[in-house]
Amino acid sequence: MTTTDAPIACTLGAGDFKARMAWLADLNARALTDHRRDGLTLHLTYRAEAREEVEDLIRQERECCGFLEFQVRQDGAFVELAITAPAEAEIAAETLFNSFGSNGRIGCAPACGCA
Repeated sequence: MTTTDAPIACTLGAGDFKARMAWLADLNARALTDHRRDGLTLHLTYRAEAREEVEDLIRQERECCGFLEFQVRQDGAFVELAITAPAEAEIAAETLFNSFGSNGRIGCAPACGCA
């Protein structure tokens, strides 16, 4: 199944969703240095020492939100992660990406079916 063939819905149950949000908030509080939104792409910059956790984040999010695309690259002391939603997921992406805020959260949001 390709990313565009994946249903635009998250497969996490409510309990798993809460645990994922807590894990992501912890990762972001410890290692996130910058974030910006560019249309349907969310760009996140983490400290390089968080590379394994960023790879784990990608693995976990691919399992629950298969409609998203992930690109990661190392840039010196930083790991840059780009999360892109397909055009047909624009409404879900808006909620998903808006859930990323000062509290350090990123992940599925209720509009994509997680909760």
